[in-house]
Amino acid sequence: MHNRRAALAATAGAVSLALTLSACGSDIGGSSEGDSEGGTIGIAMPTQASERWLTDGKSVVDDLKADGYQAKLVYGQDNPKTQVAQIEDLIKQGVDALIIAAIDNKSLNGVLQKAADADIPVISYDRLILGTENVDYYVSFDNEQVGRFQARYIIDKLGLEDGAGPFNIELFAGSPDDNNTKFFFDGAMHLLQPYLDTKQLVVRSGQTALKDVTTLRWDGPTAKKRLDGILAESYGSRKVDAVLSPYDGISIGVLNALKADGYGSGSKPLPIVTGQDAELASVKSIIAGEQSQTVYKDLRQLAGVAAEMADDILNDKTPKVNNRRAYDNGVKAVPAYLLQPTTVDKTNYEYVLVAGGYYTDAELK
Repeated sequence: MHNRRAALAATAGAVSLALTLSACGSDIGGSSEGDSEGGTIGIAMPTQASERWLTDGKSVVDDLKADGYQAKLVYGQDNPKTQVAQIEDLIKQGVDALIIAAIDNKSLNGVLQKAADADIPVISYDRLILGTENVDYYVSFDNEQVGRFQARYIIDKLGLEDGAGPFNIELFAGSPDDNNTKFFFDGAMHLLQPYLDTKQLVVRSGQTALKDVTTLRWDGPTAKKRLDGILAESYGSRKVDAVLSPYDGISIGVLNALKADGYGSGSKPLPIVTGQDAELASVKSIIAGEQSQTVYKDLRQLAGVAAEMADDILNDKTPKVNNRRAYDNGVKAVPAYLLQPTTVDKTNYEYVLVAGGYYTDAELK
């Protein structure tokens, strides 16, 4: 199976390659890895500190095992150097494919060249790996849609389309080294910018550029510290009406800063606070009337698509994709499969999350 990466290129339509490969067809199609005996697939996830990555890791492993594969799952604890070392180790162990959710999307070029040299295909999981040709496929959600859902929620709840305002809003974005951060932010700002232009929405801190609103490692305490400063410097007796938060962990930090500043009482209600990932603490917060909204991404589906892609690659089938052009990593357009997210608040969490089997009623008590 050492011609796997070349076989990928052949299935992608490189006819000249296909002709060259046909001479060694026994190497390509002759292996039974991925059939009865399965192969071994390395999975590199960012951190165990976030509930969502624990769910992702477990789901991918379960799906691969159901397909007859062995899985080696590692967590990089949000340290890019640790992740590179872990992936190097998986390559040395001779895994048949790699599924990688990058911590720093530009730090993997060297190690992925080693994967290419060993003919190990690479699936970029949820976060697009940048600056290397050695990424075969990308699986994620429609990330701009996530941002659009967050912005749409704010627009609807404040009545902006009916001309209400002006309202004060503060903006938060994800980690600057995560490619998804830009997609989430751009999706949201595409809808919010017109209201900033008409001054129906006012950012009192003046911090509106992506570079000024990122949150390293998506860290809640880092977000809290930033909002603490903004509230002290820019608000005084004025109040915040909405906070665009891209992720539940950041939303919890934002809410902690707001509560510390006296929000959440009768005279000073909490502003609208968005989120993403439907993490348990945030869904409970939504039920309790604190966080307003989250964007649910069924990680079981994402894991399933990644496992199916790996299985297809190892059996010389062309994986299903539904987006061939939008995800340019700076070197190539990486063929992608994108899933659709769902917006969730107090009105529909029972239907989406409980009836959908993601959480039980008992877990949300």
